[in-house]
Amino acid sequence: MEEKTPVPSKTEAAYRLLRRDILTTRLKPGASLKLGALRDAYGLGWTPLREALSRLEAEKLVTAISNRGFAVAPVSRRELEDLARARMVVELPLLLESVAHGDGEWEAAVVTSHYRLSRCAIAPDDPSEAAVDDWDEKHTAFHDALLSAARSDWLLRFHATISDQLRRHHRFLGLAPTLRAAKGRQQGYEKAVVALREAMGIDHHTALMEAALDRDIERSRQLMEEHIGHTLRAYIHADGDEDDAGPYSEAMIPGK
Repeated sequence: MEEKTPVPSKTEAAYRLLRRDILTTRLKPGASLKLGALRDAYGLGWTPLREALSRLEAEKLVTAISNRGFAVAPVSRRELEDLARARMVVELPLLLESVAHGDGEWEAAVVTSHYRLSRCAIAPDDPSEAAVDDWDEKHTAFHDALLSAARSDWLLRFHATISDQLRRHHRFLGLAPTLRAAKGRQQGYEKAVVALREAMGIDHHTALMEAALDRDIERSRQLMEEHIGHTLRAYIHADGDEDDAGPYSEAMIPGK
């Protein structure tokens, strides 16, 4: 007898829909989340929406405003840099642990996820929402595969939280302004697009995969440190702050 896929509760459905649209910045950082407007947009009731918003507040994706309801949590360059530092602290040991313990199944997952990522168009070539969503999904899957042989459950939990916050920071602070600049041919847009191509391109992901599969700990560490800095540089160029657009600072790496 074929098993039926469980239907999510209304609260779970509301949570998933709102969370998806916050992470993809369809609901923009700082936007007011009025229950009436959400009810009309998503076709969901008051109670599921309130419960979903409370869950998202606990994840720091939503903020509660006294006597004014909820809003999407804001983003900022300062928080982006803080998240990059946190990612360095959490993801590097996870990667090295995964490289040390990964088996044949892990290798296959890494290769498969890399292949799927390589088939995606990047935003400078196809800035459509569907293409950006597809790349974002495959990119997240590739990094998850790289870390999937790590054994620290707590670090993996922390990584998931940091990764979600970084996704919306990257899209809103790095990707969106760069594409707007390129479309409008604003002065200096070329550097922003080059930085975005570097951040989203497959070459660096390929080098990272090869180092991991070769079980080259030091090379994997070095490439991951560089990789974490790519999107930050894309944002700096998009923001026009070229004086800060050099290599990712070693001062952001704990212990250096």
